[in-house]
Amino acid sequence: MPGAKASEAIRREQILNAAYRVAVRRGLQGTRIQEVAARAGVSHGLVLFYFKSKRGLLLAVLDRLLATTTILHVGEDIRMIASPIESLLALLRQEMDRLSSEPQRIRLTFDYWTAGIRDREIRLKMRTEFQRYRDAFFPLASDVLARDPERFHGVTPMGLAAVSVSFIKGCAIQAMLDPAFDIAQHLLAAENLLQFTHGAAVA
Repeated sequence: MPGAKASEAIRREQILNAAYRVAVRRGLQGTRIQEVAARAGVSHGLVLFYFKSKRGLLLAVLDRLLATTTILHVGEDIRMIASPIESLLALLRQEMDRLSSEPQRIRLTFDYWTAGIRDREIRLKMRTEFQRYRDAFFPLASDVLARDPERFHGVTPMGLAAVSVSFIKGCAIQAMLDPAFDIAQHLLAAENLLQFTHGAAVA
């Protein structure tokens, strides 16, 4: 029945939200089904009914984490910027601000990354999603290189996309380690290292 299916979907989402909150707080090793069930207001058995095991639950949390971390949203405000370099800078600033504002999310991401060293399924999930995130920068990186090929002589679109992502992830890591980390300074350093200066290369 449609109503029953909707109710099941809501209950599953409720458990998944609770599991995410527990995993963020406790880490993967410290996540217990009992605590997830208590936080979700359901029985231990119901958690297992939907997710089969702790591993199944943590894989579902990973899917949720990746879906909200490695999806690149390029808004109309960025699309309307005429200069490809300025667009890329705006996108870097957006992503640095977004990821650096949630250090707990970054810590959980690294917890999964560590688990992926020994867990092939986790490793493949993360590798696929991070590659997709990097690839999303490819069109804009291509526009930047086409607009100013001399400044970026020898640089490929994928190379520029990879460097852009490395600045974003590096910013997120620094913010996780240091609450007083200055994102504006990080971006300014990134601009100069990439020779981005709002219209002129660094001398």
